[in-house]
Amino acid sequence: MKLAQRLLLGALGVVGVLVVFISASIDRKLGDRLTAETTAHLTTEARLVAVQWTATTDADALADRLGKETGHRITLIDSTGRVIGDSEFDHPELDQLENHATRPEVVAARAAGPGGTGASTRRSASAGDQELYVALRAPLGIARVSLPLTSLQAALSAARRDVALSGLAALLVAVVLSWFFARSVSQPVVELSEVARALAAGDFSRRPARAAPGEVGELAVAISRLAEQLSTRLDALRAEETLVRELAESLNEGILALDTRQQVVRINETARTLLGLRAPLPFGTELLPRDRAFRDAIEAALAGETTHDLEVTIAGRIFNVTVRALEAGGAVVALLDLTRLRRLETVRRDFVANVSHELKTPLTVVRGFAETLADDDPPPEVRRQFAQSIAAHTRRMQRLVDDLLDLSRIESGGWVPDPLPVDLAALVADDVSAARATADRKGIALDVRLADDASTIHADPTALRQVVGNLVENALRHTAQGGVTLRTQRERGGVTLSVHDTGCGIAAEQLPRIFERFYRVDPARSREAGGTGLGLSIVKHLVDAHGGRVRAESVPDEGTTVSAWFPDPGVSGT
Repeated sequence: MKLAQRLLLGALGVVGVLVVFISASIDRKLGDRLTAETTAHLTTEARLVAVQWTATTDADALADRLGKETGHRITLIDSTGRVIGDSEFDHPELDQLENHATRPEVVAARAAGPGGTGASTRRSASAGDQELYVALRAPLGIARVSLPLTSLQAALSAARRDVALSGLAALLVAVVLSWFFARSVSQPVVELSEVARALAAGDFSRRPARAAPGEVGELAVAISRLAEQLSTRLDALRAEETLVRELAESLNEGILALDTRQQVVRINETARTLLGLRAPLPFGTELLPRDRAFRDAIEAALAGETTHDLEVTIAGRIFNVTVRALEAGGAVVALLDLTRLRRLETVRRDFVANVSHELKTPLTVVRGFAETLADDDPPPEVRRQFAQSIAAHTRRMQRLVDDLLDLSRIESGGWVPDPLPVDLAALVADDVSAARATADRKGIALDVRLADDASTIHADPTALRQVVGNLVENALRHTAQGGVTLRTQRERGGVTLSVHDTGCGIAAEQLPRIFERFYRVDPARSREAGGTGLGLSIVKHLVDAHGGRVRAESVPDEGTTVSAWFPDPGVSGT
């Protein structure tokens, strides 16, 4: 059944019930009201009768006269209850009437005192019909006025007919009004239903008409606002989805999301790169790495158990894996690449070990010679040799400590270069002059070749001096014969300073590591030569601080070239 029909039948039912209820209520109240008004009217007439009833008046004649005037039955009753006057009975018949002392209305009037009244509705024993009696206690007895109920019933029946006709008319009018009302209500509701279905289907462009009156119009406004809010929230969800996707893509961690069917439904680019996955979404977990611990963690998460800080090795890379179970089912996998961190930890451990090793030998020598000098009394020549050895190893430790302090200051950012135009000719002349004694002692040629367009470098003078000194010293240390050449040339918006030696060279697999701290191609030979293993690492950090770059080229048994490129002012090193 349609809404309009339901509204029409409902309205008719309500109106019908109201008509029946109102008719019954009016019938009851009208009867009570008519009886009360008639009783009051008869009481007034009884008072008029009582006023005119005197001791000298013929009671029956008075009753007949007043009965004709009022149209009602008038009865006069003495104090003993005997009827002495009645408008419907003459003298011979009066003697035959029963004593009225026990009539309800008479008893009530006497009980009420002088001027009191009593009323009753009953069948008349003398007249034989239903009558309404009103009795008034008068000085000479009881004055009673009565009225047949047939007149009241006739008036009540006429009123009932009028009420029924009015109810029928109201029902007909209600049918017409209800029909128009049902149409006016159902049409907007049907439209709202269609709009709601469209919204449920995702069409947020539909809007209901807002011309409907009352609550339906308010509902139309509410649905219209709902559509606007849904559209706004959908846009916000799309924006949030985009934000979440971009956030996931910007993470350095790999993120994967799996559903309850063990399908990967989301993965960021970092995870694809780390795991080497290129399959389009969604794809099964069988494409994920087959590391046993990794797969066990995923299966546990799909079963509702979360795994934290699982460290696995996949394809040579070390990952910290967290697999979190989702309340609605599925799991989220986070991959953190620890390879570089573990490598740095290894470097740190090697650094501590190397520093300890570098300090252990000279400290042992110093301690041994010092104990010998303290406990024994060697000859002056031996004492001099011990003192020279102690001084040499002390200088070695001093150089090591100085280099470590310089490296720490550069790496921590405690030192910032102050680039200035530096004349290389003057700087190299000072540094090379100190190194020429070492070169001459080893029989090595030390050559300087400065290009005309590369005779000035924009760098911090102190740092540049340290770079040149370390490169030349390192080259001399690893060259047994031949020569060392320092040259400059202009290239790519800057000046390249390079030092070439004719030493033993470096193998290709070792070449990328020569700038690491304490890394030595030949550790024994380097220590014998007095190197700390930090020179090239310091060079790299100093050049990097200027925005430059260092590189090394080497051919085994032919020599090595280490180059440092310093950019011109305003030139980026990238």
